[in-house]
Amino acid sequence: MGIGRTFDFFTISLKQATRMISFFKKSATPEYRPEPLRPTYVIGDIHGCIDALNKMLEKIKLDSNGEDFDLVIIGDMIDRGPESATVLARLMALPNAICLKGNHEQMALDFLDDPITAGPRWIRNGGDATLLSFGVPQIGAMRMDDLAQTFRKALPSGMENWLRQLPHFWQSGNLVAAHAGLDPRHTLIEQNDNAVLWGQSKFRDRPRTDGLCVVHGHWVVPAACVKQGRIAIDTGAWRTGCLTAACIEKTRVRFIEVKMG
Repeated sequence: MGIGRTFDFFTISLKQATRMISFFKKSATPEYRPEPLRPTYVIGDIHGCIDALNKMLEKIKLDSNGEDFDLVIIGDMIDRGPESATVLARLMALPNAICLKGNHEQMALDFLDDPITAGPRWIRNGGDATLLSFGVPQIGAMRMDDLAQTFRKALPSGMENWLRQLPHFWQSGNLVAAHAGLDPRHTLIEQNDNAVLWGQSKFRDRPRTDGLCVVHGHWVVPAACVKQGRIAIDTGAWRTGCLTAACIEKTRVRFIEVKMG
């Protein structure tokens, strides 16, 4: 604007005013650049696909080029795919892996705690595949409470306790990993367990205002993506054969894929 000219807001066209308001709104929105404390690899929903998991771990090892990194498993390690027992044993044995609880792990624990109420729901959502992977036979012929006791006995020593102690989220810098994301209406410490495990309706629609960048699974997407402070990495491995991980470092996000079949 030249010297001597005046700026009269009321003479600006409605279109120009709308553009200015939009500009200032965007300027006030956090940029959501993920900045973990060190390079971080986050693996999406595995759902009993052991071959895909093993190939992904190999790819991550090569990609890291010997540098230190954090490894996070986003939850839903079990159900639907055929090798849940092997997946859990593999992950339990991984040193320094941060495994998060997903809604499928919670359903399995609910089944152990209240088999008659929680059993049918879990089995309909892929729990039958998990039971078979642990060698539990005759699923349809057993009473739910007997099935739960058989399942508990089939779990390797320490596995049930390990599942119960899985954290709901993990944070490094402004990066937060949570299975189904975070409720954008609340701070991190105010999150409801149900929203973190099962999702919240506004999570994928409402922009965050807290500067956090959230990497999550649970919601199956055709391809991993970054949008408005959200990094979606569940590409439906058990159904599509594609397992995805995000490599997040110094505001940069890259995706690594393993395609099976």
